Amino acid sequence: MILRLSDRLSRLSANTRLVIWLVLLAAMALLAAQALSRGAGVQSDILAMLPKIQEDPLTQRAIDRVEQQLANRIYLGVVSPDQATAIKGAKQLLSALQGAPEAFTQVQSADMQGAQALNRFYFPYRFHLLTTQQKALLATGQLAKLEANTLAQLYNAFGYANSQLLSQDPLLLYPELLKQLSPQRRLKVVDGILVGQELAQEARSNKDTQGNSVAIVMAQGVGSAFNPKAQELQLARLEEAISQMQQSLEPKQEVTVIKGGALFHAAAATTQAKREVSSLGLASLIGVILLVWLAFRSMMPLTIAALTIATSLLFALSATLWIFTQVHLLTLVFGTSLIGIAIDYSFHFYCERLQSQKAVSGTATQTTGITATDAVARVFPAASLALLTTVIAYLAIGLTPFPGMQQVAVFCAAGLLGAYLTLIFAYPKLANSTMRPGDRALGLATRYLNAMQTIARPINGAKGIAIALGLLLVAIFGLNRLGVNDDIRALQQSPLSVTQGEQRLRQVMSGGTDNQFILVRAETAEALLTRLEALSPTLGSLQHQGVLGNSVNLAHYLPSQASQQEAYRLQGQIYHKLPEVLAHLGLDGDLAPSLMASFEASANETITPDKFFASRAGELFAPLWLAPDGTDAQAQMQAQTQAQAKTQPSDKTSGSDGATYGAIVLLGGITDLDDLTQAISPLSGVTLVDKVQDISDVMAKYRSLTLSLLGLALVVAGLIFSLRFGLKMALWITAVPALAALLTLAGLGLAGSPLTLFHALALILVFGIGVDYSLFFAESHRGEGVMMAVFMSACSTLMAFGLLAFSQTPAIHYFGLTLLLGIGLTFVLSPFIHTLTRIDK
Repeated sequence: MILRLSDRLSRLSANTRLVIWLVLLAAMALLAAQALSRGAGVQSDILAMLPKIQEDPLTQRAIDRVEQQLANRIYLGVVSPDQATAIKGAKQLLSALQGAPEAFTQVQSADMQGAQALNRFYFPYRFHLLTTQQKALLATGQLAKLEANTLAQLYNAFGYANSQLLSQDPLLLYPELLKQLSPQRRLKVVDGILVGQELAQEARSNKDTQGNSVAIVMAQGVGSAFNPKAQELQLARLEEAISQMQQSLEPKQEVTVIKGGALFHAAAATTQAKREVSSLGLASLIGVILLVWLAFRSMMPLTIAALTIATSLLFALSATLWIFTQVHLLTLVFGTSLIGIAIDYSFHFYCERLQSQKAVSGTATQTTGITATDAVARVFPAASLALLTTVIAYLAIGLTPFPGMQQVAVFCAAGLLGAYLTLIFAYPKLANSTMRPGDRALGLATRYLNAMQTIARPINGAKGIAIALGLLLVAIFGLNRLGVNDDIRALQQSPLSVTQGEQRLRQVMSGGTDNQFILVRAETAEALLTRLEALSPTLGSLQHQGVLGNSVNLAHYLPSQASQQEAYRLQGQIYHKLPEVLAHLGLDGDLAPSLMASFEASANETITPDKFFASRAGELFAPLWLAPDGTDAQAQMQAQTQAQAKTQPSDKTSGSDGATYGAIVLLGGITDLDDLTQAISPLSGVTLVDKVQDISDVMAKYRSLTLSLLGLALVVAGLIFSLRFGLKMALWITAVPALAALLTLAGLGLAGSPLTLFHALALILVFGIGVDYSLFFAESHRGEGVMMAVFMSACSTLMAFGLLAFSQTPAIHYFGLTLLLGIGLTFVLSPFIHTLTRIDK
């Protein structure tokens, strides 16, 4: 089939082929223009390349809700040894960020209005609300103890009792309730600013044994923290605000700002990816240019090579933008390796022409040559098979659930297709110029190939068996030491400058919020609130044990109807003995009729979810409530930030979980996930949602699947090759990348590098690229030209992928390191297989 296709192509003139190539270029350029007109761009969101976990609708809504609320929050801590200075700096930051509504919304520190809103909302329902301690005292008939507590407040100079409050709440139960509703943190409110204190250990790390005051400022970013444009705007406004604040303070006042939030992690990832795209891509390009110049000593091969790379990148970007709308920054980083692969066709073409110039007749050497069309025809079969196998390898990568890796597969497959089409249609016309003799380069390739063959020939019998056993032992030892690591956090590691500041801020704020959360579900709102109340003691116990730092449970703020009615019944003990209670407290007995009237009038006045979430007090907690079909309070919140509403999926599209209600319980400071899971597992309708672990489990699954695909790809390639070369030679051809992959895994084990999905994906490419070397050797009648081309190809590939091994992003590092080892081993092994195929013939 390949020969028939080659014959048909040979009937086309060089001019006709060039026209076809130009039409293809124009078509891809139009595709790119169309994609750009639709808003195509660059994506830096690390979450965008993660697999999509198939969750039930309610769980998926909860995950979307948590990501929507937390992803774009930023936290700033103004740190100073002097509390007044820290507060002054925080106020200036507040003012500056509030003056940048295009970048930040909901800029605040202590929410004094929220505290007042809580007071205004709960007070009318005070007869249905009691603290846990108050309930316990009334349930055991210890009314006298409550009276004693009230008397203590009455005679306390710093107490909160006043005549107006006593006339409505004689036992001062309500103030204690408000104190319970306040979050238990090490933060205090000073002049409207949340202020915390760094622990002594943290202070010593900053050469300050007295500790620092930290004034907290919080804000919500406009737009996604992973959007490069939103990042740029937010960081610019933030740096301006910090710079103005520091300049306005006296020089002697030491003030620093610590930061926390996804914005700073995303910005670090974007900066790093951009730096690596430019540095690694530029280094790879310079290396390839030097390689071509040293081999051919001419500008024309260099120009054609550059044209091949440019066409390859055009095809890659056009196809990726057209299919995915956006191209991920990590795709571009991975895609820099395309330079080292796409140019292989140029190497084989020019090495074939160089080899054809050297024809030996007797002892005399005469210079002949072939046209570019003839050279294309000679490399066409091997190039076509190489393209087929490499594209199969990329398609295997595309079968993984990672959108980012699917982009890499499309990007590289389309790029290779562009390079291949350039070889077939553009080279006959554009690369037909006269070439300089390449005897020196070919001579070096010949000597290297002869040396490899000299080494290979004696490897038979006992010696061959000994070498095989030695390799087998090394492979077994290395594979035995090979571990696995499927933790999704291996995808990205932020620099210490980001993580250390965030950790300090978390400590000051008592842990913050973790990625894991609890989802509680029930068939009715009342049943849901009852389950949330049943969860509270477990969470309290976990916090007491140090397993959990903090939690946000709706039951703390929205009691069930049963709980409210129980509180009303218990308070009846007070109001049925109201004259006696007033007398014990020394209060005027005339208060009794109005107090009793208020108590009786409120018998049916209870807090419902609708009332709570419609109030200013419940607005903050609305995202934690998931009503059926998305008919919850969160719908009222979407108008706050229109930019976010456009980028987040609507709840109504995913609220198909029947009539099930759900509530999210946020968790922070988790120290032992296993203990947490075991503690909540006996509770009905309560589950721990851990997206990080879910994705890690999927990574483990697809790591195994990818290795299985590698085995399948070897079998398929062997069958394809057997149609052209026969079964025995097909086995030799596929043996090169198979052995290279096996030894690469062993090398990773010996180096102590755990196996991840990205190692497995790279092994697929070791096969796809490495099998090309065997193919060209199998197709060639004279090996020196192929040896030179394979040497140049391996050098360019090693430069591209070897540089990826120096990436600071772990996923890219793993990918590059595996290919560095794999392609290096393939290059070393392929000449030996060439010798065996020659013997076979």
